[in-house]
Amino acid sequence: MDDQPTPEHRRPAGVSDATVEALGKLSAALDHVEDARGHLYAFHRLMGSAESTLEEATAMVRDAGHTDLADALDEQALGQNPLPGMWSFQMVEEFDDGFYARTKALHQRALDDLVQGRRHVFEAEMKELRRTRGRAGHEATPADVEGDPEYDG
Repeated sequence: MDDQPTPEHRRPAGVSDATVEALGKLSAALDHVEDARGHLYAFHRLMGSAESTLEEATAMVRDAGHTDLADALDEQALGQNPLPGMWSFQMVEEFDDGFYARTKALHQRALDDLVQGRRHVFEAEMKELRRTRGRAGHEATPADVEGDPEYDG
């Protein structure tokens, strides 16, 4: 049991606190972008379900004898772009290929250039500050838990 962060989570020699803190903030920003991307994908799935359900509803309205309303649904909602020129799959593609790809690449560039590509150095150091060595549930790595009689995982 080493009870230390793995080398890929340790700060490389010569890297300042300010750099580690800045990279931590950059990673947090990317986390928000990832969350936004997840919401965009949820929007995409919901719009797909809405389109299918709207198609069924339009047919039911028509079958119930409300042709004018069914025609309006068919012309003004069914198959329409939620945003000008785009269905939700196109929104996802634009986001993924544009802002998302650029932001992820810049984040990776920062990690590569500043901390030898190591991820979560800021978080690993935060964990080290807050954990208690030798206490169950405070191990540095999963390998430190294996064979620990106090671990009840």
